[in-house]
Formats: sequence, C-alpha cells, structure tokens
Amino acid sequence: MKRIQNFINGRFVDGTGDLFENRFPATGEVQSLVSAAGEQDVDAAVSAAKRALTGPWARLTVQERIALLRKVADGINARFDEFLRAEIMDTGKPVSIASHIDIPRGAANFNVFADQIASVATEAFEMATPDGAGALNYAIRMPRGVIGVVCPWNLPLLLMTWKVAPALACGNTVVVKPSEETPATATLLGEVMNEAGIPEGVYNVVHGFGGGSTGEFLSSHPDVDAITFTGETTTGEAIMAAASRGVRPVSLELGGKNPGIVFDDADIDITIEGLGRSCFANTGQVCLGTERLYVQRGIFDEVAEKLAARARTYAYGDPFDQKTTMGPLISEEHRRKVLSYYEKAKAGGAEIFAGGGVPSIQGYEGGSWVEPTVWTGLPEDSPVVRDEIFGPCTHITPFDDEEEAIQLANNSPYGLATSIWTTNLSRGHRVAGRIDAGITWVNCWFLRDLRTAFGGSKRSGIGREGGVHSLEFYTELRNVCVKL
Repeated sequence: MKRIQNFINGRFVDGTGDLFENRFPATGEVQSLVSAAGEQDVDAAVSAAKRALTGPWARLTVQERIALLRKVADGINARFDEFLRAEIMDTGKPVSIASHIDIPRGAANFNVFADQIASVATEAFEMATPDGAGALNYAIRMPRGVIGVVCPWNLPLLLMTWKVAPALACGNTVVVKPSEETPATATLLGEVMNEAGIPEGVYNVVHGFGGGSTGEFLSSHPDVDAITFTGETTTGEAIMAAASRGVRPVSLELGGKNPGIVFDDADIDITIEGLGRSCFANTGQVCLGTERLYVQRGIFDEVAEKLAARARTYAYGDPFDQKTTMGPLISEEHRRKVLSYYEKAKAGGAEIFAGGGVPSIQGYEGGSWVEPTVWTGLPEDSPVVRDEIFGPCTHITPFDDEEEAIQLANNSPYGLATSIWTTNLSRGHRVAGRIDAGITWVNCWFLRDLRTAFGGSKRSGIGREGGVHSLEFYTELRNVCVKL
C-alpha cells in the first residue's frame, strides 16, 4: 500500500509518529497510509526552514524568486493528471470540479503572487530638519521568517498554495501542515519544488492531527514566526492562543454561516443558477457557501420550489466520471455531523423541500454520501440556522422588506460572505454596505479577483489575503531614515 511521507529539508522522510489511514471518501476504502510527524520531526522541519532563511534562498533577487515561482506553477501543470488524481482520491470531489478549479487555481496562485511581488510598492517621505538639509524616509519590505501554514481539507491544493505562494514570493520559508484527511497534494508538491530548484528547507510538509499532535507542535514552536490558517473557528482560537506565546502574528480565515438575500425583483433564472452553486457546490464543503437564505415573501414559493428542483438534479457516482456532479462528504465522521443536523431539522418540524437523507449509489455504498437538502420553517435560534454545518444544505426564510432582510442576515456571530440578488442597482450597493461580511457578491457567487481583499469579520477570522493584502502579512515594513 502506498505510504505518504513527510517532506523535510528537500527529502521525503518517515515521521516518528504512528501511521494513520487515508481513505477514499467515495467508497470508504483505505487508499494509503500516512506517516505522522512527531514533535522532533516538526522541530527538524522548522529548523530546516530557519536555516534556509540565511542560505541560498536569502541571496536570491526578487526577479530570481519570481522565476522559481513560475517554474513551480509550470511543474504543477506539467504533472496535472497526477495532482488531479491525488486530489480526487483525497477528497472524493468530481473530476469536473477538481479539473477546472482545484488544480488550475492551485498552479495559478504561484503566477498571481509572482506578478504581485514584482510590482508592489512601499512608501517614501521627505521631511524637514532643523539644519534645513532635510532627511529622507523610505520603507523596505522584509520577509517575516518561518511561516507555519495549517491547511483545510475542502480545497487542499488551492488553499495551501494560496498561502505558500505569497509566503515564498516575499522570501519566507514555510512548514505546511495539511489536513490529515487530504495529505497527498501537499506532499506531491515537494517533488515539484525540488524539480523547480527551490532550495532545501524552503518548503517543508509535516503530516498529522491537531491538538496534542503535529498541528499543536507546529503552532506552538518558538521558531515559527507567523501562522496562517484556514478552517473552523474553534481550531483558529487554539492557534491564536498558541501564537500569543511569543507575540506572533496570525492570519485566520475561519468558519461562516453565510446568508443569501433574494429580493422580489431578482432575475430568477440567474438567481437559481447562482444559489444552486452557492448552496451545493463541492457538496456544501465551501466556507463561502450559503446555508441561510432569505427570500422576499412575494417570490418565496417560486424560489423554494426551483431551488429544490435544482437540488434533485445532481448525479452521484464515480468521481472520475465526467457525468458525476455531486461527490461525497470528506469522511464518515463529517457525514455523521451533517446528518445530525438533518435529524435536528426533522425533529424541529422543518418542512423539507428536497433531500434530507442519504442517496443509494450502487457500488459506492461505503462512501460518505448525503443528499442536497432544502428546508424551511425553523426559527432563527435553531442550531440548523445558527451553526455552520458544512454540508450541501440551506434553510430558507421569508422576509418582507429591506430592513428585515439586513437584520436577519447580520443576526449571526459569523461574518464571512454573503450574496445579494436584485436587479435594482441602488439597492445592491446600499444593502452590500450594511452586511457584516468580508466579501459580498451581488448577482453572482464565488467570482474572485485574486488581487482583492479576502477574509472574514466577527468570528469568521482575522486579517486579509489576496493581492497586496497577502504581502502585508508575509512581510514586515522597516523604515530607513537618511539624514541629508
């Protein structure tokens, strides 16, 4: 059986921790064994990353780093089919999704941040001095050092490179802890890094779990200079507590319970197409997904019926088949969580428009499958409406006017994303400015300009990623004052 190793100082090595199983979510079968990194392995990875900060990597010019980043992007694309298979086997997502989003975007992130670092500016100020000669102040951008990168399992390559690419562009080194559910593509990237000529120790990967394991060893290591994490809020809180020892900066993109607002002047066809993706794409395992939907009363029945019809159109089955449009959840453990909310909805008296159970799929009975689900009728304080479920489901609630819609949308401890559906341009701008969310889409969803700020408010995170905003986290500005 295939064994997935850690990647430390440019070499693949077994960890001192136990082996753990990596299962194919579509069938539940063990596909590989993963070598967990113990505390001494994490220390070796961090030490390698720290040494690399003063080695050949530190002597490269910005243009030389850019050239290497582009080689990494080319290397991923050259081995596209290997990355695609690894991502599908880890996540179970359909090839139609992974081949168009996960792998292309994972590679593109290196080119995006190569472009950013080539053109990012700092600042300069002239100042008067008592002798009349003056002085010049200017800023230089310096790498932070060793970056701990803790990654989620829903978009493993894409979200990992979204952090690694800007970190390396800025001259840092990284130690990546991928999710224990999806270890393959981060490991495979180690081969590409070597092929591209990235110096030893610049990119490292350690496998394992969170609390009391690899993740905790990494986030609490005193030689890690900053930590970036995407995942659930409770884990983010633990990482933030660990980072407080040593006063190290964090960038946290955390959970969401995102609202969508549909006004009665919305284009229904465009809205249903967009909501179908925002509620059910990637089997609902998207932090930006819509799990709360507020629809103006006059079109409530039409939207509910058409969205339910959309939920019933998905095709289950072999993730490698282009005809498959809905994959499984990441694991049986996560399916138990999602199904527990399906049961809570039933127990709470929800009206079920579509789904609510488990599909029967011949040949894939052991997979972590659930049905896309649409409910209504639950109160706003129901756990189904309040908690992040992270499955292909949404609860629909009617509203009467704009003020009520805004109040309902903001009635959450989270503030990651929202979507607004209206043909009234003034209303779109007006409502967007009043929603507590890091990103708001109007008449679209998941449309991303990678130069723009991305991140959450309230319990959905700290900091912003994307474009120059990523570079602000991965560098420190230092001021130089020159007396003339």
